[in-house]
Amino acid sequence: MLRAIVFDFDGVIANSEPLHYRAFREVLEKSGIAFPEKEYFDRYLGYDDIGVFKALSADRGLSWTTDRVAGFVSSKADTLERLEQDGPILFAGAEAAIRRAAARVPVAIASGALGVEIRRVLDREGLTSCFKAIVAAEDTPVSKPAADPYLRVVSLLGEALGVTLRPSECVAIEDSPWGLESATAAGLHTVAVAHTYARAALDAELVISSLDDLDIIALERLCVT
Repeated sequence: MLRAIVFDFDGVIANSEPLHYRAFREVLEKSGIAFPEKEYFDRYLGYDDIGVFKALSADRGLSWTTDRVAGFVSSKADTLERLEQDGPILFAGAEAAIRRAAARVPVAIASGALGVEIRRVLDREGLTSCFKAIVAAEDTPVSKPAADPYLRVVSLLGEALGVTLRPSECVAIEDSPWGLESATAAGLHTVAVAHTYARAALDAELVISSLDDLDIIALERLCVT
C-alpha cells in the first residue's frame, strides 16, 4: 500500500544543479581553484555542500580546516541565492506533479540541500504547504548516499500522520545514483527521473523522463509487488 511519496529536491523538483555548480565554481575561482563542470557532475553531485568541499580538499590534498570549509559553504549559499534570481527554477511539470501527488497521499522531501534553500524556493512557488515533512542537509549526521535522510523523513512523516509508517510503504523520487542508493538502503521503493543522468545510469524500479510522467497508480503498484 502506497502511504507516502518522498521527493528529492535538487534535480527532481528544482532545476538547480547547474546553479549549484556555478555557485561552487565562482566560490572556488576566488581562491584560484579550477572546478570543471564534468568533474562536479561525475564526482561531487551526490554530496551536500560540506561534503563537496571536504571531498575536494581530500582529493586535491588541500588540507582545508573546518573553519575554511564553513566559510566556503557560507559564500556558496550567498552566491546560490543571487543566481536563483535570474529566472524560473522549477522543472516543467514539477508544480503540477507535486499537487497531484499531494492530493492522493502525504508528500515529503529528503534532500542534501540546505533547509533554507529548499524552503526559499518552495515559499516563492507557493508549494511549502504541500509537504508534511522536509529533511535537509543539516537534519541528519550524514547525507546521501547513506540511508539516514530517508529513514529520518519516514520517521517524521509517521509522527506527522500519527501512524507507524514503514519505508516499504513509501516511494522515493530521485534523479541520481547516490539518491537512489540512499532510498534503497532505507527500504523505500524507487522511481528515477532522467533529468540529470541517462536512464542507463539509474538503477530504480521505475524510470521516467520527467515529472509529467509521474503516475500515482504506477507508484501504488510498486508498493504491492
